[in-house]
Amino acid sequence: MLVFVVETVTGGGALGAELSASLIAEGALMRDTLIGDLEDLPGVRVITTHDARFPAPPRGTSTALRLGDDPRSIWRLMAQEADACWPIAPESGGVLEALVRDFRAHCRRVVAPQAETIALCSSKSRTAQALAAAGVKVVPTWSLDALPEGMDGTFVVKPDDGAGGHGVRILDHRPTPPLPAGHVVQPFITGEAASLTLLCQSGRTHVLTANRQHIARVDGTLRFTGVTVGAFPVDDALRAFGERVGAALPGLHGLVGVDYIATAEGPVAVEVNPRLTTSYAGLRRALAVNPLAFMAEFIRDGVVPDLPHLPPALPVDIVP
Repeated sequence: MLVFVVETVTGGGALGAELSASLIAEGALMRDTLIGDLEDLPGVRVITTHDARFPAPPRGTSTALRLGDDPRSIWRLMAQEADACWPIAPESGGVLEALVRDFRAHCRRVVAPQAETIALCSSKSRTAQALAAAGVKVVPTWSLDALPEGMDGTFVVKPDDGAGGHGVRILDHRPTPPLPAGHVVQPFITGEAASLTLLCQSGRTHVLTANRQHIARVDGTLRFTGVTVGAFPVDDALRAFGERVGAALPGLHGLVGVDYIATAEGPVAVEVNPRLTTSYAGLRRALAVNPLAFMAEFIRDGVVPDLPHLPPALPVDIVP
């Protein structure tokens, strides 16, 4: 079985553009971990691409892309050749949505959520509305002009269409105009920053690990500095929370992440990442098993099997 993996940051999606070292490191970490896990499955071979400025992945067969190449055309040809495609890309700016739509036009199996669900998850406000409507506890999200009168305290201001911690600011007072275009406001929720790694298919959801997010407050910004995969036991409350998120967004497919705040009253959703996240890099060590070993049917046929009983995860620290 031939699987085409593309991670857009390291894979040639930004030829000639300046990229931060952290973005490159995080993209390469997810890419290399995924390719290694795939190639450890019997009968699976991986093809990919890499920006010629960066090292090729240590496993898989990679094509170097250089300035002047057309990445989309090359990816389209590789998708046609492959039995399955697995894109890793930010949901912001419509990047992941467009890639998934393109791949689905050329390949039978694409390991990704439905394009419409990716588009919804790219908006913090639309995600909050969808989760709240389904009864999931979620951080309220408003435009500045919709912020309730008289509400004070600490607030988080972030791009509505954003991925990761880029552009996230924290204010110790009620925000006032003007805000950057396209930004939304959320109340700061007291608790521990956390995430779930989920395996989803058409509303069927398995919680694989519960992770501690390491978030630093620096000069009025919130920055992601790493994650401890498997930091928290997956109890009935977290399983129910993950299942409610999956039911609220039945277009989720494959491995996805849910950021939440662990509060004294239970988990409160922050956002849904409809793609692999950095936590994937620690999943195999945390579970002591290749997570794709029980995803082979999903990659081949799009069917999530019943999972075996997994032992409690061991904490694994990942620093991009």
